Amino acid sequence: MFGWHIGAGAERRVENAIQVAPWVRHPGQAEGGRSLLTLLSSIFLSALFLPGATAPALAQSVKDAYLLDARGEVVRNTAFGDAKLGNLCWRTGYWTPALAISQCDPDIAPGPAPPPRKPPVPAPAAGAKPAPAKAPVPTAPANVSVSGRKCEFVETLGADETFEFNRATLRPAARARLDAAATRAAGCATVSRIVVTGHTDRLGSAQYNQKLSERRAEAVAGYLKGKGLANVESHGVGKTLPIKACDERQPRAVLVDCLALNRRVEIEVQGMAW
Repeated sequence: MFGWHIGAGAERRVENAIQVAPWVRHPGQAEGGRSLLTLLSSIFLSALFLPGATAPALAQSVKDAYLLDARGEVVRNTAFGDAKLGNLCWRTGYWTPALAISQCDPDIAPGPAPPPRKPPVPAPAAGAKPAPAKAPVPTAPANVSVSGRKCEFVETLGADETFEFNRATLRPAARARLDAAATRAAGCATVSRIVVTGHTDRLGSAQYNQKLSERRAEAVAGYLKGKGLANVESHGVGKTLPIKACDERQPRAVLVDCLALNRRVEIEVQGMAW
């Protein structure tokens, strides 16, 4: 057996507890009176929970600082029906500010700190140019089912049937060939790229042939765009990629005919099939 020892200071706190705890009454007791049960209850609770009362052992954790019910929940004074004092927690004699919890003593033990804020995104430096936007990747429309097979082909137009010699104006025969190529490209599920490359023979200077090959490629690309095809690009390579070699000792007219295969425009279509 062991008992609680209550010193002189505790006795004074017991008297104060009796005065400030009128809610502990016998069910039949009037508002202004105190019964023996009231007095004993107040003395016991004050001796047990007010600071200054000594206990057989010291508190070891936060749970020893407050009175707990069978569920492990902190006991609050709302069970006594006094709304004027609020929803207060019952402290034990072990309670100290170091053992206070935020749900009972928020002014002593604040709640957990809020999560750290994300650092603001720094504003771009004055005069800095924004990063260039990435070019969109061509994709099939949402209602288009693509099989995964490629739709690619190369159409080669001989320069002599496409253009007059030393010219960059399309002939009627060239337009018919380009109409067929455009129809074939339109049959693809998607067309990601159409590359038009102009070539010339080796007759003439490199600079002149480069310009001539570029004009011929631009003429073909413009015609395809007029047919509704997109992603069309053009460039010329001059006389740098011949596909046939001819004897330079031949008469010029014969040499011109021999080099005809080198005067050409190639159309390369890249896409996906249905």
